[in-house]
Amino acid sequence: MAFAGLAVAGLSGCANGGGAQLPPAAFVSLQEGPGEDYIIGPLDQLTIFVWRNPELGAQVQVRPDGRITTPLITDMPAVGKTPSMLAEDIKLQLSQYIEEPIVSVIVNKFSGTYSQQVRVVGATEKPASLSYRANMTLLDAMIAVGGLSEYAAGNRARLVRFDKQTGKQKEYALRINDLLRKGDTRANVMLMPGDVIIIPESAF
Repeated sequence: MAFAGLAVAGLSGCANGGGAQLPPAAFVSLQEGPGEDYIIGPLDQLTIFVWRNPELGAQVQVRPDGRITTPLITDMPAVGKTPSMLAEDIKLQLSQYIEEPIVSVIVNKFSGTYSQQVRVVGATEKPASLSYRANMTLLDAMIAVGGLSEYAAGNRARLVRFDKQTGKQKEYALRINDLLRKGDTRANVMLMPGDVIIIPESAF
């Protein structure tokens, strides 16, 4: 039911879209981890490493309230920060106890904030909300949701993207049939955090 509501919301936000074309993805990335600008989200699993002070490090999961607890630090806000930002905040707290701490934060398992997730709704095998990955493409997303359903109109699919510069949603045309069933790599496009892919059903 949640996906259906999202699809309706996405379609209503697309009313002003022009169905523009996105450029083809130059490559399909093998990178699995988040990018350098990844924003930590609830339930992400992190490794905190403190150089020369391993007892101050920890493997932690971000709580639903967005905070983490490590040795000497209680209830540190983590959600909404990049790993480097969180490392700086931990460093600042630890500097009360040790001299010039060097802190690293590694994201081991990532969910991402809702604003960074890619949503695929409509005529697909399993509509889903996917954690965004660096260099993620349309092909990556379609593989993750099991491809198109039997009655999908893949070449009438749309991508809804929020434009931070204009503060408005923009709609782009997708050719998912050509990508998955004809192997047309020109139909593969790069995705961005927060993208919504809407796949309609064929009229017959």
